Amino acid sequence: MDQEQAARLTYEAIAHAVAGEADQAATNLITLGQGSDDNQMYGVCCAIAEAGAHMLRKIYGDRAPKTPDEGMWAIQPLKPGAVDENPPKAFAVRFLIAYANGDQQTTLALFNAALHSDGNQYVDSVCALLADVAGITRLAIDQRTT
Repeated sequence: MDQEQAARLTYEAIAHAVAGEADQAATNLITLGQGSDDNQMYGVCCAIAEAGAHMLRKIYGDRAPKTPDEGMWAIQPLKPGAVDENPPKAFAVRFLIAYANGDQQTTLALFNAALHSDGNQYVDSVCALLADVAGITRLAIDQRTT
């Protein structure tokens, strides 16, 4: 799969997920997964995370950290240990935060850990990332319209 096709499918997957069209988003992810190598799928995850980071900046506006010197994004779970109870959700949140902070080493380490995990955890992790970004995007849209 060439880069242009992968980009189109990735952004369509995000759009479908934001619109609540889970089947269409899943179809795009399946096509991406079957037609991409590991490097391309890392790029897909980064593209999804870029959309999420952009929406986080929209939501938080001037309060969002602009550079690492001004602060960093952080995870503050409402229930201690809640993120760790669900490995795909943990991947999604940690990957997005690391990406938003410009921490490429951590995003790559998280991706590789998910890629080499047992069972369907890798697929579930990519799906969780897409679902989280879709939720953040819907929140940003709702805030803009209210």
